[in-house]
Amino acid sequence: MLLRQRKLHTRCTRCAWAAMALCALLTWGAPLASAATTGNEARPALMLANRYHAGITLSNYWVSEKFDGVRGYWDGKTLRTRSGHTIAAPAWFTAGWPNIAMDGELWAGRGNFPTAVSTVRQQQPVEQAWRAMRFMVFDLPAQEGTFTQRIPVLNGVVSRIDQPWVQAVVHSRVGTHAALQSLLLNVVKQNGEGLMLHRGESMYQGTRSDDLLKVKTEDDAEARVVGHIAGQGKYAGQLGALLVEIPAADGQPSRRFKLGTGLRDADRRQPPQLGAVVTFRYRGFNASGVPRFASFMRLRDEATN
Repeated sequence: MLLRQRKLHTRCTRCAWAAMALCALLTWGAPLASAATTGNEARPALMLANRYHAGITLSNYWVSEKFDGVRGYWDGKTLRTRSGHTIAAPAWFTAGWPNIAMDGELWAGRGNFPTAVSTVRQQQPVEQAWRAMRFMVFDLPAQEGTFTQRIPVLNGVVSRIDQPWVQAVVHSRVGTHAALQSLLLNVVKQNGEGLMLHRGESMYQGTRSDDLLKVKTEDDAEARVVGHIAGQGKYAGQLGALLVEIPAADGQPSRRFKLGTGLRDADRRQPPQLGAVVTFRYRGFNASGVPRFASFMRLRDEATN
């Protein structure tokens, strides 16, 4: 189950390395939501997903691949992030798109999440990078009717756009948990992220609910960075681990722990800022409530799904 975030007060560590890191914040790049975009409008009311859980009647749902990219919302005139910022896509990328709201994922292919983020965050679009991007459309927010009724309308809209970089997400049915897990493992083996379940009878509502569910092989959660721990050995002079905090929830107090596994060399040279929210994978909890085998995934941004 995903851990919900609350705003937390941050405090720096007292070691000299952390003090230097705080000074470096003045020169580090801004988070994706601001660096990736050219404007800031009202946040669109988008449908958000919960995690798949026991008791779900799968026959009520459509299943599709979960595309690991940057959430994109076409409002009929402008391509925006989940947080409402205008994306600086090349003019040809959205040329001829209809005056119809489309909800989708800006995707660079399986295993290429960093590429998608890097492409979208540029204030001046890089032509070659955008040629590798796809807009995977999975819903029409303003279209009336249930999701089952919206699917053929969505397919028709994308067909009329007739551009290879705009694709309708394929939805199918799965009847059993075993069949769902088999499909999930097949996608993961091909370097995919996971699956999405969309309840057929659901109307489009800009909220988080069981109408939309994520299906993954591992749990993931979010935590806020509250400190930087200096590296040793080959990581001397760089980040050794992040000190992160997850808020109190489900009767558990807030918990802090080190997050070092999964950090890339670039993350160690330019760590996430204090106060930033990061996403990590884990496998259950130990007796103290700290996630087991926690591994850094990425810096979370409101633009991503």
